[in-house]
Amino acid sequence: MKLYKNGIRIVLEHEEKFYGVDYQWDELINRKKLYQFLLLQMNALQEIEPPDFNQPFDPPIGSQELWAAGVTYLRSKEAREKESAQSGGGSFYDKVYDAKRPELFFKSLPSRIAGHNDRVHIRKDSTWDVPEPELTLFISSDQTIEGYTVGNDMSSRSIEGENPLYLAQAKVYDRSAALGPCLLVLENPISEETAIQLNIYRHNEKVFSGETAISKIKRPLQELADYLFLETNFPKGVMLMTGTGVVPPDEFTLQEEDRVEISIDGIGTLINYVKKNNK
Repeated sequence: MKLYKNGIRIVLEHEEKFYGVDYQWDELINRKKLYQFLLLQMNALQEIEPPDFNQPFDPPIGSQELWAAGVTYLRSKEAREKESAQSGGGSFYDKVYDAKRPELFFKSLPSRIAGHNDRVHIRKDSTWDVPEPELTLFISSDQTIEGYTVGNDMSSRSIEGENPLYLAQAKVYDRSAALGPCLLVLENPISEETAIQLNIYRHNEKVFSGETAISKIKRPLQELADYLFLETNFPKGVMLMTGTGVVPPDEFTLQEEDRVEISIDGIGTLINYVKKNNK
């Protein structure tokens, strides 16, 4: 099943049919066994026409915070070590990758998150910027993983590379994250063989392509959720990006008007357009 936020309406897709759902987003998704709950609602829902997928969609998030896990893939560890080598911070990422405790950090409030077919920002004080394609979890307030979406974790590698303590400035700013196009709700956990693909286009020409699978994430997804909830409560649930295994080469940086497409098997494709944050 897939849940879309299409303006003020929630749309449920199931077995190639679409239904309008008369719930508030937080009230609908923040529950254990969300898949079973939605299945029970099917008979009472009214079938509607499919939404226009060429139009923007709101990110599939309500009042939840968005958090992120770092250095969960070997490729990410290697890239972070290289970008931080001159500042002396490269060894930090090696230690995080091998440590028992994962790297977890706050990424965004809902108001700063872009949706599908929407713009994302690169910082005007940055010279090296990349998107990071990430499987993103919805975790209920009861600490159960109930849904999955596509995440675009925009990052300034130049700022983070200056000093690992600049992580927040490299990661947290207006439209530094995008989610969508939907929230995938499954009866069973998502397959480890699920593929994640990143394509970047410039003037409609593909300038980068890369792919990985969530099986390459070092830590179990529930382990990341458990650490996030260790000393923090999330009354409406929380969204958690799970790290990236696709990193463009060092000579690559995003430019304005680039189109970023991130696809995850079973969920769909999140499309974003790059703009410079000229606030």
